Amino acid sequence: MERTKVKQRHPLIVKRRDICGGRPTIAGTRIKVSQIVLEYEHLGWTPDEIVRAHPHLTLSQIHAALAYYYDHPEEINEEMRESEELVESLKGEYAKRPTAEAV
Repeated sequence: MERTKVKQRHPLIVKRRDICGGRPTIAGTRIKVSQIVLEYEHLGWTPDEIVRAHPHLTLSQIHAALAYYYDHPEEINEEMRESEELVESLKGEYAKRPTAEAV
């Protein structure tokens, strides 16, 4: 049986142009969903460990961010790719600068 993908509402996740450029964030914070995903998926932290790292967040907010990611993986993965490309670009630009010793 084929499953129909139903978009869920995520009341703890907001997207506002004036907060983090419209990226999905946890409501009332500037913590992006992608940050939580990075900590969970790539660093291997548990939701409890993420709460310890961000004591102003609740466990339900962490789970809401992860639920949003699971409903919108393409969006969050693209955001993370763009951030990674920016970091690499900045590293390259920084490496081209003369050092203080060379001046």
